[in-house]
Amino acid sequence: MHEKSVTGPTGIRANFGNLHLNFKGMTKKIIFSPDAPAAIGPYSQAVEINGVLYVSGQIALAAFEAGVSIEDETEQVMKNLGHILASAGYTYQEVVKCTIFVKDMGHFAQINAVYGSFFSENFPARETVEVARLPKDVRVEISCIAHKS
Repeated sequence: MHEKSVTGPTGIRANFGNLHLNFKGMTKKIIFSPDAPAAIGPYSQAVEINGVLYVSGQIALAAFEAGVSIEDETEQVMKNLGHILASAGYTYQEVVKCTIFVKDMGHFAQINAVYGSFFSENFPARETVEVARLPKDVRVEISCIAHKS
């Protein structure tokens, strides 16, 4: 497990891989995968509470900066999501909802083809939204919600 140091809501500094916090009688687990990019702001890669995992939007900054195709950028975004899902003990098949933000809806078909290759059946609910700008000027960002029964 990868160790990370943070200051919690009580002001106590602690080292953790996946941190467990008590949140109004429920366990809130902060998920961190060393295989996905670290958060670029004051948020967690993912948070799990009551068997539901909320994964923050993932981008593929290094791939984008390298000038790869939109397909390769999307594939890296999906792999980043997969690393975080795996770190929390989930798979793509447990994803129930995704949100895709794109800079250019003209890339929809290419993004959709790559995205779809990560799911074999029982596809999650999803919306795809074109936006004016994304963090670090990347072309695609994807977040998801997964559930364990």
